[in-house]
Amino acid sequence: MSSPHDFDFFHGEWEVANRRLTDSLQPGSGWEEFVGASRCLPFFDGAANVDEIDMPYLGSKGLTLRLFDRETEQWSLNWSSSGTGKLFPPVTGRFEDGRGEFYGDDTHDGKEVRVRFVWSGVSVSGARWEQAFSVDDGASWVTNWTMDFTRPKAS
Repeated sequence: MSSPHDFDFFHGEWEVANRRLTDSLQPGSGWEEFVGASRCLPFFDGAANVDEIDMPYLGSKGLTLRLFDRETEQWSLNWSSSGTGKLFPPVTGRFEDGRGEFYGDDTHDGKEVRVRFVWSGVSVSGARWEQAFSVDDGASWVTNWTMDFTRPKAS
């Protein structure tokens, strides 16, 4: 069962190992890897949070606003990029058995895509986020971006 505390693990500072397909819809296009840093702040007693990720390799930052809908017991994840300054369409879903799955609709390079975010391996010291696109309404998926989050080492 999903709760307003599902993302409590994510509050604070993170180091991020990114792995992204060079073409988000082509599984064989090759991967690029780069590092980033993220910070997440809680709001509404845990039922909302905002994180910013800095990705110097891409020359951009991203921001996610997560909101827990107490009526539906689902989260909406709302992403924005510093490159556009616009909110992308949200993905919605929930956590079950330690795994969060979130779905939505968007466009990529002029094509309509179904979007899936998955949160797994969740703990206070690490987590994995994956993004996948589908051009056939979820019959098949191309995982095109993963982020492995770890806590920064103490200096």
